[in-house]
Amino acid sequence: MDLFNNFFKGKKILITGDTGFKGSWLCIWLNELGADVYGYALPPKTPQDNFVKADLQKMIHHYDGDVRDIDHLKSIFNKVKPELAFHMAAQALVLPSYSNPTETFQTNVLGTVNFFEAVRQTSSVRVALNITSDKCYQNNEWVWGYRENDPMGGNDPYSASKGCSELVTNSYLKSFFSTGECLVASARAGNVIGGGDWAEYRILPDLFRAYFVNEALVIRNPKATRPWQFVLEPLFGYLKLAESLHCTGRALSGAWNFGPKSLINHRVEEVINGVKRLIPDLQYIMEAPNEKPHEAHLLKLDISKALTHLAWRPLLDFNETVQFTTEGYLSERSDVDLYQSRVNQIKKYVTKFNI
Repeated sequence: MDLFNNFFKGKKILITGDTGFKGSWLCIWLNELGADVYGYALPPKTPQDNFVKADLQKMIHHYDGDVRDIDHLKSIFNKVKPELAFHMAAQALVLPSYSNPTETFQTNVLGTVNFFEAVRQTSSVRVALNITSDKCYQNNEWVWGYRENDPMGGNDPYSASKGCSELVTNSYLKSFFSTGECLVASARAGNVIGGGDWAEYRILPDLFRAYFVNEALVIRNPKATRPWQFVLEPLFGYLKLAESLHCTGRALSGAWNFGPKSLINHRVEEVINGVKRLIPDLQYIMEAPNEKPHEAHLLKLDISKALTHLAWRPLLDFNETVQFTTEGYLSERSDVDLYQSRVNQIKKYVTKFNI
């Protein structure tokens, strides 16, 4: 399972947002790599959350907390004294950002400030990564991929908050971390999918919620395209970036894109039909698009920088991405140990590296 030369074994690592979808998967992988994992986040929202179902409370050291509470966050950093810190706590959805923009900006922007303030006052930290989103870019819906030096932007509150989070990261990098022992970077990924994601307003969680209760989901925007990637793809990138920063140094500080193999985005209907091939009794109804708040339809990432400078590359094609995701959801209906099921998927994913 180790693509990182035993780098993480025994290292003390703090992850904000460990109860979230990507955060919980990162905890599982790091735990299996022998890291000493600490988490700081709001409690899981439902008993169905990956953090709960995989029983991560017993596997790592978790602290309930809000990244908007700077004093509490600093106290946990001071208590844990981590060597590496991953900032993954966020309000992660576009549509809720319209109904509660204040919470979105407070969590995603002020939360980033608080994270770096906590890092600044913790001398043990050697690497600090801020995990943002491909939606941080000013999206002109170009057919080519955005590079790390393209302008930040965002029309909706969520996207704008992620652009702001990147600006905060760059400001702290230039102002406080251009010298010294702590190295700072940010990581941007696209539409991440996989078992354990039960967030609202996302097509695959909605699809499997409907399937598990034997209902048909209405697909209202089947032609919308996204840069789909299985959850372990960007996590592999984040871990490789952290390892490379620690071992190589300041030359790798800054922003990094992690996206799928191909610049060809796939439509929602292609993903749904891919799941249907694996689950023949899946039910859904395709409808024409309806009016809703603005959300980007075309957004691609140029991953040339990561391919060139990190020992990282996407390992799955589109069909494998759909297969891994479907298997991950179906495992939640079986009697298997879900933590072990997630570990088995990591092992299966890692074997792709040498193919």
